Amino acid sequence: MADSRDSEDLVMVRPHFRGIIPLDRFHVPTRLARTVRTTDLEVRVDTDFPQVIAGCAALIRDRWDTWINRPIQKAYTDLYERGHAHSVECWAGAALIGGLYGVQIGGAFFGESMFTRQRDASKVALVHLVARLNRSGFSLLDAQFVNDHLKQFNIVDAPHRLYMRALQPALERTPDMAAFKAEMTGQKALDYARQSTSQAS
Repeated sequence: MADSRDSEDLVMVRPHFRGIIPLDRFHVPTRLARTVRTTDLEVRVDTDFPQVIAGCAALIRDRWDTWINRPIQKAYTDLYERGHAHSVECWAGAALIGGLYGVQIGGAFFGESMFTRQRDASKVALVHLVARLNRSGFSLLDAQFVNDHLKQFNIVDAPHRLYMRALQPALERTPDMAAFKAEMTGQKALDYARQSTSQAS
């Protein structure tokens, strides 16, 4: 992480507790489920990673600074170009209006940040992310830190020891990345997001 947008330095963080969104107990609130099912937004994967991370780093009305500095943007864009980082994007025609990005190692996905320019766009992207992780054989979604926004999705605070116990087998998995990137309807996203990894894989 960076202390600010203008900083050129990076700070390495290893928290004592880690926020994990259980893929087999992901909760989709009722109103959001209706939005995912009926939205006109087009959900894509990996079509404009640089624009997604730029959206996550942008300074907005209620956020005057960000931990995503220029070295972080470059590092994660390099990871994307090497196939190790991915974005889930919500598009309204030619406009990117929300999305998220993260890093993949084996069957573990490390969510880094999300952004929205329209109500619920980032939440729609998150539901599609979980659905695609389940469909393609992932077993761990690391969301870094618990916050009020993520509590609605059943995020849990895992002590470091338990986190490492879940991480190791996830790293040894080989998910189907073609299935991760393939098109998915809103209804299918709900179906996959709401079922366990054992059912989905």
